[in-house]
Amino acid sequence: MISPLELIRTKMQSRQLSYQELRVCIQSAVAQDGWMSLWRGWGPTVLRDVPFSALYWCNYELMKDLLCGQFCLDEATFRISFAAGAVSGMVAATLTLPFDVVKTQRQIELGNMETLQVTTPKSSSTWLLMQKIWAESGIRGLFTGFLPRVIKVAPACAIMISTYEFGKTFFQKMNQERQLNSL
Repeated sequence: MISPLELIRTKMQSRQLSYQELRVCIQSAVAQDGWMSLWRGWGPTVLRDVPFSALYWCNYELMKDLLCGQFCLDEATFRISFAAGAVSGMVAATLTLPFDVVKTQRQIELGNMETLQVTTPKSSSTWLLMQKIWAESGIRGLFTGFLPRVIKVAPACAIMISTYEFGKTFFQKMNQERQLNSL
């Protein structure tokens, strides 16, 4: 169910649409291409999100260990978790950005076709769309929106992981104290 919500968000960000216009756009897409049209961009989304998670967690653990070693610490502090999370999010966001660009292109192409009153062509593969973007705009085309994506993702990852690590440490200590008090 995430993909239709992502499609709606992308459409609303790509151009000013009232909720009425958005409803008409979605109804038109469903009438023309069926319910599956709401999952347009699902392939590139998966190709963005799965590697993003793998890159993020791998780099987070590496950065956390590196920073702990740098400061001669056995366990990561809130600051180290925050910094490692931000850097890891930045790296993952950068390396997966071309798939985000393809996903966005795929999702907004439907809206553009409806505006022009043209029959929506069958979407080409992710790889063909990447080649098209590369041919038209080069590397800049595949990394369009780099700064906004990094500015959004890096702090979000930093906040998420440092809060998680803080909560994990807090509850581990609380459970240890509870166990000691029950003896």
